[in-house]
Amino acid sequence: MRIIAGAWRGRPLVAPAGAETRPTADRVRETLFSMLTSRLGTFEGLRVADLFAGTGALGLEALSRGAAHATFIETDRAALAALKTNITKLGAADHTDVLARSADAPGTAVAPHDLVLLDPPYGKGLAERALAALRQGGWLAPGAWISVETSRDETLAPEGYAVNAVRNVGKACLHLLRPL
Repeated sequence: MRIIAGAWRGRPLVAPAGAETRPTADRVRETLFSMLTSRLGTFEGLRVADLFAGTGALGLEALSRGAAHATFIETDRAALAALKTNITKLGAADHTDVLARSADAPGTAVAPHDLVLLDPPYGKGLAERALAALRQGGWLAPGAWISVETSRDETLAPEGYAVNAVRNVGKACLHLLRPL
């Protein structure tokens, strides 16, 4: 697993051993960031939140492409250790916050985010709960984009969000949403 593009292109990322953390595959990340780039134009200056962060691959990819700040939310201890190692290896500590809390109850945001990336465990219905909590906690900037990765066989119809795009990539399905 590596950073795909930007300032840290090609830099490797560490992942915890075992099956608890399912890092987003390079091919899926390439597709996601291509979809986002066609809509955003640039990542320059964006505040990004990476929920169910795992290794931090999504948020770190956004930082590599010019995002100003990334907030990572994760609860798994092994994933948090890998995430902190990746942040340190890339020299990104000054542009990140790591919150050891549940992504489906993230609390109140310090500042609204322009881009929110969710990669919850498949098949547990956590995306809808996290999306509701993001609205309640002030996590979404006006005009924010939200990406949710699910398995291909899951449906996603969160209340209060418009679906902009849905794309199957391998076993994953990428959803781009906008708050209503």
